[in-house]
Amino acid sequence: MSRQYRTKALIQNPGDDMADTTNDAQTPNFNAAELGALAHLYRAEVYRSTAWRLRFDNTTNWAVVTTGIAFSASFSSQAASPLPLVLVGLLVVFFLLIEARRFRYFDIWRHRARMLETRLFVPLLRGEKGLLVDGWNERLAHDYADPIHRMRFVLAIGRRLRNNYAWIFIIQATAYFGKLAIHPIPLTSLAELWERAAIGPVSGKAVMAMGILFHGSWACFVAVTFYLERHERLTHHDRH
Repeated sequence: MSRQYRTKALIQNPGDDMADTTNDAQTPNFNAAELGALAHLYRAEVYRSTAWRLRFDNTTNWAVVTTGIAFSASFSSQAASPLPLVLVGLLVVFFLLIEARRFRYFDIWRHRARMLETRLFVPLLRGEKGLLVDGWNERLAHDYADPIHRMRFVLAIGRRLRNNYAWIFIIQATAYFGKLAIHPIPLTSLAELWERAAIGPVSGKAVMAMGILFHGSWACFVAVTFYLERHERLTHHDRH
């Protein structure tokens, strides 16, 4: 992208205009044609970020719908098996991984649109002349020339897990234990719990242990990724 640097011509009194000329040379601006092109670029980035936002929202909808179907199957009758509530957890994990991948792409377009908003349009609205003083245009140009994901896949999983999927897992686990507790009759002892939790040759204690390990692992994952993301954010802030 070409840039034109505005400078004042020294007409009659070079000594008086020297300071203004130096300041303008150090604080270049875009011309009208370039601003128009950047406005269209901003619209494109907003459109792309919106499209990808809808895409990863769809996977959340799929996870919610499949979890609801599992609820319907398990609570349809007293004799219905709680197994669908177990299997749907694996399907929700699959949707989580898809959504994390889509979120990484969304983060690219969101970052570009936000940079244009804060670095270009905010100074324009304030009437400032130096639009390129901090070199944001060079960073944005490099991002277009050599695009990369700004968020690691692990952190993207943690972000989506904290925002949406942790609640789905909590509801799923609550429904599973609720099913065991009330159907076919309310529990009266732990022995009945182990018996109802058994799946084929797998004992009830083993099933419950795997469930606790499954949800406990995700809880630890949330904590670790939150710490890593916070650490990276603070490190990035210190560098800039």
